[in-house]
Amino acid sequence: SVAYFTIKDRLPQILTKVIDTLHRHKNEFFEEHGEKGVEAEKRAISFLSKLRNELQTDKPVTPLEDELPDAALWNQYLDYQRNLPNGNGEPSWFQSPWLYVECYMYRRIHAALAQNPPIDNFDVFKEGKAQNFFESQEAIIALCTYFQELLKNIKDLDEKQLQEELFKLLQVSLWGNKCDLSFSAGEDSSQKSSPLQSLENMVPYILVDDMEKVWSLLVNAKKNRTERSNVRVDIILDNAGFELVSDLVLADFLLSSKLADEVYFHGKSIPWYVSDTTKHDFSWTIRQLGSANHMWMSRCGVNWEGNVKKGVWVFLDHMFWTLPHDFSNMSEVAPDLYAELQKSNLLLFKGDLNYRKLTGDRKWEYTVPFHQALSKFHPAPLCSLRTLKCDTQVGLKPGQGEQIQASEPEWMVSGKYGVIQFDAGL
Repeated sequence: SVAYFTIKDRLPQILTKVIDTLHRHKNEFFEEHGEKGVEAEKRAISFLSKLRNELQTDKPVTPLEDELPDAALWNQYLDYQRNLPNGNGEPSWFQSPWLYVECYMYRRIHAALAQNPPIDNFDVFKEGKAQNFFESQEAIIALCTYFQELLKNIKDLDEKQLQEELFKLLQVSLWGNKCDLSFSAGEDSSQKSSPLQSLENMVPYILVDDMEKVWSLLVNAKKNRTERSNVRVDIILDNAGFELVSDLVLADFLLSSKLADEVYFHGKSIPWYVSDTTKHDFSWTIRQLGSANHMWMSRCGVNWEGNVKKGVWVFLDHMFWTLPHDFSNMSEVAPDLYAELQKSNLLLFKGDLNYRKLTGDRKWEYTVPFHQALSKFHPAPLCSLRTLKCDTQVGLKPGQGEQIQASEPEWMVSGKYGVIQFDAGL
């Protein structure tokens, strides 16, 4: 299974890269913090080397020993895994649900730094995210240029044209999800060419296309809005770098076309899955664009800075997004976040990890309805924009999965196929 390959090969590779990153920053830690910085770096590396060894030799998963705010919730979840009626008692790296141990590894990486001040705020994945951004320059320029040209006459577009533009930008945001560093174990995954030119050719690879449903939801929300009710869209973000830029362009389009009045972005509160977006990545990306020496890139950055200042763009990072729970547990574990999402007219969930958490990361039959796989997670109408990188997929037509499987055995994990999958909620 992909789960086995991930735990056996990909995660140790990621840990090795993290250790290497800390080694390379040794001098920087010394310059900033003196001997204390070097000592902290050594302790963090020793913690991570031990973690890598535990993983590779299938040791039991141990409780978290740090004092961070989410530690108790993690340890409760470990107890829950221990007491599963069909479990093996003591969860270990290769004898546990993939979603759980993969999330657990990233949480332990965070602990390795958080427990070792003064380097406790160092993001071991920051360089990779920045590199993805810089190596995707051409694609970012193409997208920003296209978008700024579009804004010039957005007021003159009729409904049909607006719909076409929304569909284009939804697809750009979907395929932006290919740029995933945890999938490539941190190897280059930048977007090199203009994402707009290849959209036509990519259409056959969208296995579920619910863009019409997203459009009619937004248009109806816009028609029914009153003085007191804003149309709100929430984007649950995935990767920084090019994918984040494609999400920001989509968000700006929603505001500029008056399909939405405000956009809430949900990111991660700690470095997560190599390239996931944190608050720092979000602000950094907008600043980089604003100070770029390309007219349309900087125009985007300046406008987006303005959206944040005006409060029509809001960034939130609830710790639930970095817990091992799938989303069907959100209303119990994080009722405050669930209530926040209920205020939205539309939730856009980006990426593969969010899809795994939406569907409980189970090996469903391909034809199981998406609504059913959500297991009562229905805070608001939602849509998943996701390229397939793990063997979980629901909501396909009878025979659709089997047909692709016959010619492409790797179809569920290659990132070549995508879905824009909608659920209307209750």
